[in-house]
Amino acid sequence: MNWYVAKLVFRVISGNGDHNAQFDEQLRLINADSEIQAFEKASLIGHANQDSFMNVQKQTVKWQFIDVAELNPISGLADGTELYYNIHEAPDPDLYIAWAHHKSALLGVKN
Repeated sequence: MNWYVAKLVFRVISGNGDHNAQFDEQLRLINADSEIQAFEKASLIGHANQDSFMNVQKQTVKWQFIDVAELNPISGLADGTELYYNIHEAPDPDLYIAWAHHKSALLGVKN
């Protein structure tokens, strides 16, 4: 069996969808014999996790599975193994660094 990281993409639709398009990108760990099997398992997970509920404004909110957008093999599971990366270009590097520090602070685990 091999390990893969799959990126599942869901569209989030609130009410009649008259809002900026929202997409939920989820990284999922998949254990499969082959890349084809990993893709199929990831797709099944995506379809199984489609959901809808009523929000506080009594609007239906839907998580609509779009597709498996990425599938990356993991060479081995060990402490510090890279699971995923994304190179982000930012017009304002100081603003991006401040954002990263802010997100880190929200984790609340630093001394």
